[in-house]
Parts: sequence; structure tokens; C-alpha cells
Amino acid sequence: MKSITAFILVLALTGCAGFAGQGLVPGQSSAEEVEALMGPAADTRQGPGGETVRYYSRLPYGRETYAARIGSDGKLRALEQRLTDENVAKLRPGVSRADEVRDLIGPPYRVDTFQRLEREVWSYKMYGGGTWPKDLYVQVSRDGIVREVKVMDDPRY
Repeated sequence: MKSITAFILVLALTGCAGFAGQGLVPGQSSAEEVEALMGPAADTRQGPGGETVRYYSRLPYGRETYAARIGSDGKLRALEQRLTDENVAKLRPGVSRADEVRDLIGPPYRVDTFQRLEREVWSYKMYGGGTWPKDLYVQVSRDGIVREVKVMDDPRY
């Protein structure tokens, strides 16, 4: 019985370790190693200087989105948690574009379309202040401009 409990504990710990990319080393880890540890990317976008940015979403309840920046040489350049208060503060209604949102914080966990308003609302779950569960809503108009950014306490907590 102890060996089964120990086995389950090891599986749980190693499974959680991959969520934040522990064990990956910028400049050394390959794109294949990133995918083997983190799983399939939720989205892949082109970054500056020939980089490819792979987004690994832990939404809805992980409340994190990691961006693995892969250089043109196929090596990991950086692994960053993108769903942060600092990045959300960079979103400017009337100025920021939809593609900037995707580049900055990654793919939403849900998209709702409001035909009469001619808008989409992208929903994210995050931790405000690093610890408190929050809901982030980014409203985007048909022309691809961010119209509203709302961060609210998650009503379930």
C-alpha cells in the first residue's frame, strides 16, 4: 500500500512540475524538450527576431499562461508567465489591438461574441496581486481594437 501511495505522489509531483516548466534551461533546452515537458501548445505565434512563441495555457483553473520563446536555432530563450497584473496594465482601451493582446498574454480560455454590439469578449482567469482569483475580460471590436479591459474578483471565491 505504501508503494502505491508513493507512486501516486511521484506522479502527482512530476505532473505538476511540468506546468511551470521546471527543469527547462534557457539557451540549452530544445523546442522538443519544451513540448515533451509542457505538452502541446495552446497557441503559437511569431515573435521578433525570428522567435517562435508557444503559449501553454493552464486555464481555466490554473490561472496561468506560460510563453516559451523559442529562438531560430530551436533553443528555448525564455519561459515567462504572461497572465500577470503588469501585462494586463499594458492593455490600453482604444489603442491596443487584438493581436497585441494575444502576443502579450496569450489565448483566452473563452471567447463570447455579441453580434448586436459587434464585439467579442475574451475571458481569462488569473491571480490578481499574485494570489487572489480574478476574472479578466477584454472586449474587442470588429476592427480589432481593444475597447474595454475589466478585472473583477472571481465571484466563486
